[in-house]
Amino acid sequence: MSEMIDLYMDEGKEGMDKSIARLSDELNKIRTGKASPAMLSGIMVEYYGSPTPLTQVANLSTPDSKTISIQPWEKGMLGAIEQAIFGANLGLTPMNDGEFVRIIIPPLTEDRRRQLSKQAKALGEEAKVGLRSARQKMIGGIKKEVKDGYPEDQGKRMEAEVDGMVKSYTAKINELCENKEKDIMTI
Repeated sequence: MSEMIDLYMDEGKEGMDKSIARLSDELNKIRTGKASPAMLSGIMVEYYGSPTPLTQVANLSTPDSKTISIQPWEKGMLGAIEQAIFGANLGLTPMNDGEFVRIIIPPLTEDRRRQLSKQAKALGEEAKVGLRSARQKMIGGIKKEVKDGYPEDQGKRMEAEVDGMVKSYTAKINELCENKEKDIMTI
């Protein structure tokens, strides 16, 4: 019976870890006014008829804090890379010079900074919903096991442990979001 509770706990912890990882990935995609290859991480390029991640067809680098440089493995991919960036609708304009595709990151306005800050908060709330969902599954599993004969006092201890886990993960989410907001609002 204890194995089932361990299983519920492991599954819940895994769900919470996934929420944090997804939040971190999504926050990396938000523009902060500084160039970062992570901004282009979700872009798929048409490569010989199949969509392929940009990082698998080109080398991405940041020569300075305002520029992303993309050097494709094959020169014929320059146009496809440009089209993929335009199609991603990131608000970035790629420039093709025949060797590289360069993207100059424009400075953020105050309004845009506020919008991005709100977007980061919304992503944090989505991650918290994921935590609550994992918590609900864990508590439900524990209650089911208590009903099936698991000692009630140990069940209460496990529920308290789950709540402690949720608090620590919520603190991590808040920290990630606060750091991103500071990054966005810093000029």
